[in-house]
Amino acid sequence: MTTPGPVAEIDARHLLCPLPVLRLRRALQSAAPGAVVALEATDPAAVLDVPHFCAEAGHELLSSAPLPDGARRYLVRRG
Repeated sequence: MTTPGPVAEIDARHLLCPLPVLRLRRALQSAAPGAVVALEATDPAAVLDVPHFCAEAGHELLSSAPLPDGARRYLVRRG
């Protein structure tokens, strides 16, 4: 099964905890169940915060990958 493209792209570069996760939460709340949302963040805490948020809120972290500019891209499927 292929993963559909994101329904929302969140640029949270240069924002610090908890703002990247709060923006991700807001985007997921307005997305349909099963929709994928992309988050790009530079906050070092996001590497811990995003997986924890997904586990607590019932969402699926599909991937976490570094970007050339030092940010990290997270793909999350709404639970």
